[in-house]
Parts: sequence; structure tokens; C-alpha cells
Amino acid sequence: MKLQQLRYISEVARHGLNISVAAENLYTSQPGISKQIRQLEDELGLRIFERRGKHLSEITPAGHRILEIASKILEEVENIKSVSKDFNDSNAGTLSIATTHTQARYILPSIVEKFVERYPKVSLRIHQGTPPQIAELVSSRSVDFGIATEDAGLFGDLLSLPCFRWNPLVVVPHGHPLSKVSSPTLHDVARYPIITYLLGFNSRSKLDTAFSDNGLKPNVVLDAVDTDVIKTYVRLGFGVGIIASPAFSPSEDGDLVALESVEIFPGAITEIILRPGTFLRGYMHDFIEEFAPHLRRDLVSDLVLNDGQVTSDSFLTATDIPSY
Repeated sequence: MKLQQLRYISEVARHGLNISVAAENLYTSQPGISKQIRQLEDELGLRIFERRGKHLSEITPAGHRILEIASKILEEVENIKSVSKDFNDSNAGTLSIATTHTQARYILPSIVEKFVERYPKVSLRIHQGTPPQIAELVSSRSVDFGIATEDAGLFGDLLSLPCFRWNPLVVVPHGHPLSKVSSPTLHDVARYPIITYLLGFNSRSKLDTAFSDNGLKPNVVLDAVDTDVIKTYVRLGFGVGIIASPAFSPSEDGDLVALESVEIFPGAITEIILRPGTFLRGYMHDFIEEFAPHLRRDLVSDLVLNDGQVTSDSFLTATDIPSY
């Protein structure tokens, strides 16, 4: 049995049993992967994948268990490499982060500026995406960790460490009828076309639930992954915007009126998303702690190496979550 064979079966499973796509991602040939899978199955004396003609059709019960173990082995191999790098040169390496537009645009710039100044030998890469895309990038080891606002349920077996709370804001242009309402109700907001986040964002799911629970059906005329797009169309008078509070800047958005919506929309929690059992290098801990000071190195290490799911709700008992 070879580590390469474990990588092959894991990648094939991750890409929906599509050997061609797996081969492309691993920079190898499709026949080469097929041959190695066959050899591994022959060595083990069982089928990992069922076949329909020349194509893989499904994962066998034994295959599911083997893939689960293979994933842990491959994770530990990466951890060994990380430990080696950390001891050889603790200030050099790579850091890949997946995050949403709101975090990348409004929260991370100052964190990134400090980090690159402190660690000039670390190559920092930031991938922007939706929460489901971020979850996939973390699960597939394409990034070291993710930053998103989402229910832990979306992230499956990943760890969700709460960073800070925030509340949605209702934003309208000056002169809009709602701009004169100090505390708008859900019914007030529902009278107007709404511009907010794309379905798949936790904040959007909670907004839809809030309207539904009150017997209201919002007229969402535009949904976006980019808060700047929402504010642009609010300025055009296209509708009432509902955005994350960190995305509103009084200096940049002086032409808009931000209305607190604590009483009508539930708040949300931004989280660091990690794979259980991952070894985090020193500079990765420093980035996380700069982003969320209460996520101390010792605490995060214990939680990550605990290899169990940690959700926002269970973590609340261990530390106070600041508000943004």
C-alpha cells in the first residue's frame, strides 16, 4: 500500500468518482489512477468502488470506511510536513485562507497588513467565495482554514470557532420613507423591494425565516455575494438593503442611512472553519489571534486536536464572544 494510492482514491471520491477530473487535479493520467486503484483493491482483497462498465458507479460500504481512514492518514502526513517546516523555519511558508466578500473587503485588510509586515517570508493567499464553497475548500485541504458566517451544520465534520457577533443593518438612501423611522418593524421593511445576500449565506437564511415566521413574503429583487453590489443598487433606489453591520462604513457610506434591526432580525456569528486534527503552524495561530484575540493558541490547539466537532453554541460556554 502506498500513500499515493490513498491520495488517488480520496481525490476520486471527492470529485464524484470522476477519474478524469481527479487525474487533472493530481497532474497525472487517468489510466495511471485506474491502475493504482485496481492494485490497491487487489492488495486489500475487496472493492473500494463499484463499477458500471469502465466507469466507477458508487463507493462500497468497505470503501467508505477505507476512505475515512485514508483521509485521517493523509491529514497526519500533512501535519508531519507542517511540524518539520515549523521547526526548520517558523517564519517561512504559506497560508491559504478562504473567506467571504464581507470579511475580505471590510475586516481582513488591517489584519493582512500587520501579518505580511510581521511575516514577509510567508506567502499569503486569500480565496473569496460563498460559505458552501469555503466549506469545500477547507474539507479538500485546498486552504488552511476558512472565515465565514454560517451555521456549523453546513460544515459537516469541520470545526467552527466563533470570532465575533454582528447584526444585520437595514440601509436606505437619505430621503427614503424608512430613513425617518427610528426602529423599523419587519412589516415596515416588507413593504419595499429588498436587496440582500444570496441564498446559501446564513444571514440570508435567517432573514427568510424571520419573514416567514411573521407570515410575510419578502420581495427580494436582487441577491448578491458582494455587499458593495447591494449598496450600489440601494443608492440607485432599486430597493431596501439588508447587509452585515461590519460592511457599513459611516465615512464611505455617508449617502446612506443605516437602521438598527436587532429587534426584527436575528444576529449572526462569524467563525473560523478548520479541519479536525490539523496542525497549525505558529504564524497561522498568530493570524487567527489577531483576527479574534480570544482564540488563544493553547485554546485553539486543544480544540483542533480534540478531533471532535466544536460549534458556536458549545463554544459560548468556554469564552465570551465579542460583538463587532
